[in-house]
Amino acid sequence: MLGTDKLPIEETLEDSPQTRSLLGVFEEDAAAISSYSNKLFHAMRRIYDAQNELSAATHLTSKLLKEYEKQRFPLGGDDEVMTSTLQQFSKVIDELSSCQAVLSTQLADAMMFSIGQFKERDLKEILTLKEVFQIASNDHDVAINRYSRLSKRRENEKTKFEATEDVYTARKKQHQTMMHYFCALNTIQYKKKIAILEPLLGYMQAQINFFKMGSENLNSQLEEFLSNISSSVQSVRREMDNDMENTQQTIQDMEAASEPLYLPDPDPKKLPVNRNLTRKAGYLNIRNKTGLVSSSWDRHYFFTQGGNLMSQARGDVAGGLVMDIDNCSVMAIDSEDRRYCFQITSFDGKKAVILQAESKKDCEEWISTINNISKRIYLTDNPEETAARVNQSALEAVTPSPSFQQRHESMRPGVPSRPHARRTSSTGSIGSDSSALTALSLDSIVAPDTPIQFDIISPVSEDQAGQPRTPGQTGRRTNPFGESGEKSESEDSILHQLFIVRFLGSMEVKSDENTEVVYETMRQILAARAIHNIFRMTESHLLVTCDCLKLIDPQTQVTRLRFPLANVIVYGTHQENKRLFGFVLRTAGGRAEGRPLSVCYIFESNNEGEKICDSVGLAKQIALHAELDRKVLEKQKEIEKVKEKKQKEISKQKQIEKDLEEQSRLIAASSRPNAEGQFVVLSSSQSEDSDVGDEGKKKRESEA
Repeated sequence: MLGTDKLPIEETLEDSPQTRSLLGVFEEDAAAISSYSNKLFHAMRRIYDAQNELSAATHLTSKLLKEYEKQRFPLGGDDEVMTSTLQQFSKVIDELSSCQAVLSTQLADAMMFSIGQFKERDLKEILTLKEVFQIASNDHDVAINRYSRLSKRRENEKTKFEATEDVYTARKKQHQTMMHYFCALNTIQYKKKIAILEPLLGYMQAQINFFKMGSENLNSQLEEFLSNISSSVQSVRREMDNDMENTQQTIQDMEAASEPLYLPDPDPKKLPVNRNLTRKAGYLNIRNKTGLVSSSWDRHYFFTQGGNLMSQARGDVAGGLVMDIDNCSVMAIDSEDRRYCFQITSFDGKKAVILQAESKKDCEEWISTINNISKRIYLTDNPEETAARVNQSALEAVTPSPSFQQRHESMRPGVPSRPHARRTSSTGSIGSDSSALTALSLDSIVAPDTPIQFDIISPVSEDQAGQPRTPGQTGRRTNPFGESGEKSESEDSILHQLFIVRFLGSMEVKSDENTEVVYETMRQILAARAIHNIFRMTESHLLVTCDCLKLIDPQTQVTRLRFPLANVIVYGTHQENKRLFGFVLRTAGGRAEGRPLSVCYIFESNNEGEKICDSVGLAKQIALHAELDRKVLEKQKEIEKVKEKKQKEISKQKQIEKDLEEQSRLIAASSRPNAEGQFVVLSSSQSEDSDVGDEGKKKRESEA
């Protein structure tokens, strides 16, 4: 259809609010077409009536002109010229009257008949189908409500059979009526063009024929234009016929394919459950409390949008938020009066909703979909494939492997067994290559008898992360208002990068010389979470500076954990899931005296694992360059101090010599006065001696 959207017949069975909204748009368009067509019909009716009036008036004019000669005017005499002239005009007007009558007949056939048929047949057909569809939709809602109210305790097979049969009949009737209604609304777009163009074409053709009868000169361009219009009308008619044929075939195919879907609870063998969905939509019943012990059920259209569960009533334009299902928990429950019920609880446990699905298959798919969304799988590039891989990995993770190499081969299907290449762009480590680790057993990587810590012990902002404390020792809380008597060590840092992370777990490891330890720790923590059904995670802000890594509470801004950057030995992201990030922290104290303790911490980010690794690597480089610059600056300061000390000694020596020289001159001058109390003038030989003395002093000063 040229420039016009069509109603999707394939979505008639789902009958979603979006489809109803689109149907409302088409119904408004059909109403607008009906209103416009009525106005156009009345306008063309006026043309036809005016043409009939013109034809009658022309005929009357011709008749009056013929009767002119029979008139007797009191002041006029017989004027033969006037009479003959009017007789000639009478003949011409009579011929013109005949042409007007032919034009009126052609307008009735070519103009009024076409638009009259569209008004009386096609538009009334739309109104009839609309009424039938409304009745079928209401019957379907009544049947669904009756089926939903079937009692779970007192199950009557006859009542259940009758309710199921009613749902089947009502749904089939609604589906078939809706498809034909959609087909009629789609077809009206074609008929609208034909109903407008054909009368105009008939009107123009009648006018051309009218003028052809009076004149042989006709504009050839007008004929070509009308010919093109006629060809366009024929083309639209052929397109309409083809679309009608395809639509009828689609309706037949849809009726055959939708036969199993008419039942409210289809056979699971024919329609298996899909547990890898990350998006789902459909009608559900939600329980609303109306009193202390009473409740009611309302049927709404529910759909997932990202990490949110939305609902939309049939008359609403847009959906509303029900709850945030990120990190939520979902489970099937046993309701007292309803079947196929499940409950969704928010991550903080403050809100819970109970929903009822139409069938067991639908209930299991909703539970699987919400469970996948709670793990934030929908943020990946290919959510369904990731969900399938995560579900499969969770099943495989509980099966122990005989060696570290085989476990990593099971995590990377399709990759040949070979030493893992060491990452340089987004990981950092201190130690040997990763190929040396593949031959080690699990006991040489992860410390035995070490539990997995799934929670953050908060707050410990001023303690060294991972250091043991005495039983009476507790972590101190940082001032949430930022008022501290001492200056923070991270205020002078030139690097401040903040990331949103979720803590997955931590455990002690034996080896901290390779990133493979991080990968193995990720595998064990994810496997333990899958085994124990632990889905709740603590969200924090990870602050990366040149001095340390800090975990900050996003609400209170309290530092939960502090990791000195110098103690972060190994860090890296998962090779497949770039959202997973981890690092190994080495501390001075451990379970045995004198033995360093290595703990691996695992986090989940919002697709920023590599960015965090790059930021940590940049912080280490900045810290290294800062340390080198500090050493160079200290060395330069020592050299400047030595130079300054020597310069002071030289200046002091010069000042002493200058003072001695001045004193000697004064003594020599004052020891030789004449009789009149004047000083004696030195002789030339004495001046030369003094000059020689000055040169000797300068020479001694230069040597010094």
